[in-house]
Amino acid sequence: MLKNCAKQAKIGYKLFHEEIITMHAYPVITLNPGREKSVLRHHPWIFSHAITSDPKLPGGTSVRVESAEHKFLGYGIYSPQSQIKVRLLSFNEDVPINAALIDARVQHACAVREVLRARGNDGVRLIAAEGDLLPGVIVDLYNDYLVIALSSWAGEAIYPDLLNALRRLFPKSHIYERSDSKARLKEGLPARCGVVHGQEPNDLIMVKENDLIYLPIDIKHGHKTGGYLDQRASRLQAMSCCRNARVLNCFCYTGGFGLYALKGHAALVENVDVSALALAHAKTGTAFNHLDPGHCRFIKQDVFAYLRTQQESGEKYDVVILDPPKFAESAAALKKACRGYQDINRLGLSLLRPGGFLLTFSCSGLMTPELFQKICADAALEAGVDVQLCGTFRQDEDHRVALPCPESFYLKGLKLQRI
Repeated sequence: MLKNCAKQAKIGYKLFHEEIITMHAYPVITLNPGREKSVLRHHPWIFSHAITSDPKLPGGTSVRVESAEHKFLGYGIYSPQSQIKVRLLSFNEDVPINAALIDARVQHACAVREVLRARGNDGVRLIAAEGDLLPGVIVDLYNDYLVIALSSWAGEAIYPDLLNALRRLFPKSHIYERSDSKARLKEGLPARCGVVHGQEPNDLIMVKENDLIYLPIDIKHGHKTGGYLDQRASRLQAMSCCRNARVLNCFCYTGGFGLYALKGHAALVENVDVSALALAHAKTGTAFNHLDPGHCRFIKQDVFAYLRTQQESGEKYDVVILDPPKFAESAAALKKACRGYQDINRLGLSLLRPGGFLLTFSCSGLMTPELFQKICADAALEAGVDVQLCGTFRQDEDHRVALPCPESFYLKGLKLQRI
């Protein structure tokens, strides 16, 4: 028995030693002096200007990041084309990037979402990229479908281990990929969409939300993974101020806010979007939820143009909802984006009756809550109306935020009431 124990210990030591060698065999990327501060705070991004020299490695290579003094900082995945040269997955020298690490991250991320599924939600974000310490990886669950979206070389590198973990946790689920974002193209990665495992999804599936409303989800052709699960809590809050109200739902997409407004007994809901397909899905969602089509309209038009037309006509609403797409894709575009947000909020506020509510959102990660509030205050001045801030919104709880990475907090919203 002692001989067997000694033999097992020797084997264990050999495996441990081989692992250490493997860890230290990673190509090393060295940071310039003073550039390690954010990494020491566990921010997962290493920018090109922070490194001493670009090693010109193949995309997806696992690397070891060290300070200028050659102290270990983390393990990450290298990207040759992006300004973010490395996305870090581990800050522990004894924890390399391997299948065990990915499996543990995926298992934890999925486990903490079970509470949302128990509340009557068939659509849940299982993995929220940096928010779940898996940079560049999005996984959404819609009923029996897992939809994967990979936006970086970090996601590409761990793809096989990610799939293995998901198939183990969801053995009966179909898997579809929607890796076709602009961010992916910036990484030098081609777009990739289609069935990964199981069956092709229907053109439209219905996902129950808050045990209350069925949302239409278009996995194959819709925005991003098909739906906007981050607004789940906001939609529910919006319903409470829509009774007997005339509601203008701008950038409605497949009508999520509009469905909740109708469920909340709105007198009339105008859904406005530039996409005919999105509006068709919104109509389907209204019928599927047995909501009165006589209380809603679907308008295919540019939102800015429609708001100006309504303002010129002297139209007034009890509730205006502004949930636009991201206006600021980069820091260089932020100034222009601020003007866009101010213009649209000025128009929205000008359409409110006294006592009416503006529910306004920004999904631009570069837009801070403080800046967004200032923009809306300036918009109110331009509109010549007085408003009060009576509530705030943020991305729902399955869109987790990593505290060292403030960029993972992106969605913010204000509930403003005209005095």
